[in-house]
Amino acid sequence: MSFDVDVELRRGDFLLKAAFRAEAGLTALFGPSGAGKTSVLNMIAGVLKPARGRIAADGVVLFDSAARVDLKPEARRVGYIFQDARLFPHMSVEANLLYGHALNTSNRYATPDHIIDLLGIRALLARPPASLSGGEQQRVAFGRAILASPRLLLMDEPLASLDDARKQEILPYIERLRDELKIPILYVTHARAEVDRLAAAVVTIENGRVVA
Repeated sequence: MSFDVDVELRRGDFLLKAAFRAEAGLTALFGPSGAGKTSVLNMIAGVLKPARGRIAADGVVLFDSAARVDLKPEARRVGYIFQDARLFPHMSVEANLLYGHALNTSNRYATPDHIIDLLGIRALLARPPASLSGGEQQRVAFGRAILASPRLLLMDEPLASLDDARKQEILPYIERLRDELKIPILYVTHARAEVDRLAAAVVTIENGRVVA
């Protein structure tokens, strides 16, 4: 599986133009803060509309300005993981995970038992999110997104809110997801160490342009 992005967006004086192709595995979207990396993710997810361009994933066109195609976010089958876990506080860990699983009732490839074991969160299932460490919350967020069986997974600096110890705790789980899911993962970061450890390919963005 792969996805293709060729988009353009203007925000005031800032013009973002990004074109690249990402294959299965983890592709890092790398560059300084304010370069436009998160805006690219938001356009892929469908929460930000490009001025023009085309986005396709796994042979499915998600957006095409020329053909007037603009799938709703919930129809795109895109998993999105943010800097903070954004778990539902009134639900247990298990209920959060099953919510993700219920979002997609067809074309499922992820099963709760497999993802729970892959992320090492079985002992957490009955607990409320507020009782979890930051690293545990983020692993549950990974699980909820993946259990929707997305075509591709977007990660927007998922380690940015964690201290160094929690980052080292989470990195092996991201490697497991990269190696076992066999879907494209687009990983936004400005941390070179994360790129060197995780990425099979790197798209570098500076001042709204893909420079490498």
